Order: sequence, then structure tokens, then C-alpha cells
Amino acid sequence: MQYRTIRAAASTEFVEKRSRFIGYISPVTTQQDAIAFIDSIKSKHWDATHNVPAYIIRNGNICRFSDDGEPQGTAGMPALNVLQKEELTDCVLVVTRYFGGILLGGGGLVRAYSHAAKIAVDAGGIVTRAECSIVKIRCDYTFYGRLASLIPEQGGIVEDTAFEDAVTVKMRIPQELEPAFEARLVDLSNGTCRGEITDTVFADID
Repeated sequence: MQYRTIRAAASTEFVEKRSRFIGYISPVTTQQDAIAFIDSIKSKHWDATHNVPAYIIRNGNICRFSDDGEPQGTAGMPALNVLQKEELTDCVLVVTRYFGGILLGGGGLVRAYSHAAKIAVDAGGIVTRAECSIVKIRCDYTFYGRLASLIPEQGGIVEDTAFEDAVTVKMRIPQELEPAFEARLVDLSNGTCRGEITDTVFADID
């Protein structure tokens, strides 16, 4: 299983006809975290004309937005549409606006909030996360060199290596690749090495 989300929290800013737009974006995993992030931005910019939020949470397929006083359909939905177009989840966005005295009109607002959302997404970066198996492998020193090459060849990443009377390698690999890796490991080692799955985690794969 894979999904796309924001790599890191970020903020951006631009001015459109004297209105100041500040975009804030962050990865989150729960609705409570999203709401807490929104509240923190509202507290920081308590004097702003609008603080427009949008978020998508993977667990429960939660999707929320608000125009926060802007004309209906001109702020929150355009911001959310940017997240959806990028196929993002587990992220929260807030676009803060300080009105500059010049009306932007409905179309102008849609473009401004869409742009604020897009440049915030670009600043935060997009990462694909996959459900990965954590695998422990114990082998002798004569096979270790081949194992060290096999892991990246099969799409895995070494997390830890312990050199004692034998070599113990801890690695992670996307779940869908693990069966093929295990089959190749057994084949190359003539059955002397096998992987033991010790945990399952979501991890960045690009």
C-alpha cells in the first residue's frame, strides 16, 4: 500500500493587488493534529482577514475545508482541489490572507487561493510512503558481501548491521517486494539464509 503526502512543514508568501497571502502546509496523521495545526495558525495570525483551512486524512477518508468568510467556493475548495489534484493525503493546509483594500473578485480569489496552496505544496515537497516490512537476516561472513548487494538490487534499504560471530542485518523493504526478495535470498544462499519479518512500518520510498 502506498500514498503521497507532504515531506515537511513549509510556508510561503506572495502579494496579489496589495492582499498578502501566506500559505502554511504540514504533514499530519490524525484529524486532531490537523485541527491543532489550524488553531496554531489562527492564533499566530489572529489579526488576519481570513485563515482558510483544508485538510485530508487517510485514516477514515476525512476531507474538510472552510472559506472562513470569503465568498462561498472561492477559497477553501480551490485550496483543497490543489491537494486532491496532487493526490495528497495526511496533510493540512492553511492560507492566511491580509486584505489589501482592493477586491479581487470571485475568479481572482480562486486563482489566488489556488496559487497559495500550490506554492505551499511545492515548498513542502511531495513524498511517496509505502507499507514496508522490517526484516532481520543472519548470515555468515562469506555470504555478507552478496547480501549487501542483493538488498538494494531488490528495492530494500539497510537500517542496521551487527558484526559478531555472524552478521545480522536489519533492513526494510516495501511489502509487495518482500516475497521476491525472500525467494532470491533463499536461492542465492542455497537455503542457508532466510529473512525474519519483525515489524511493519510506513516509510518514505522516494
